[in-house]
Amino acid sequence: MTLNKEFGISSFRNEWQKASLSILYTYGFLSNGYESFFKKHNLTTQQYNALRILRDQFPKPVSTSFLREKMMDKMSDASRLVSRLSAKGLVTVTQNPSDKRLVNILISAEGQKLCNEIDADLHNLDALLKGLSEEEALTLIELLAKARASILRQTNEEVETAVESVNA
Repeated sequence: MTLNKEFGISSFRNEWQKASLSILYTYGFLSNGYESFFKKHNLTTQQYNALRILRDQFPKPVSTSFLREKMMDKMSDASRLVSRLSAKGLVTVTQNPSDKRLVNILISAEGQKLCNEIDADLHNLDALLKGLSEEEALTLIELLAKARASILRQTNEEVETAVESVNA
């Protein structure tokens, strides 16, 4: 099925619009696949992402700001995420002894056990894109990196223009 039919759009302004909408549309499918996968483990994708980061840092505790910085979704509420993981017994949260305003977050033994169980099943996530050859997957990675660079460049130019107009 073509994008035109899937979106109910007779035509696109240009190929860049079509590419942007295609990425967003595909993101929805991929995101739903990830959420379904992690739901079987009683987690959200963001919760698993946080556990993965904490496991990689273990035994060094991290702060919520460090966690937020490393998350795939920079808009996630790291404090609420940590609270939910703590309520599930997957992380421990203690006050930072040198700065009482901060907390130290560590993955618990239960959190590590769950991550290890998920690791054995991660091939099912990889299978979501098995319709691509490895070569095609590499090309997609390169193209998406190029798209991110373009977006960042455009965003930075817009910020610079806004700052210049305020300073003028």
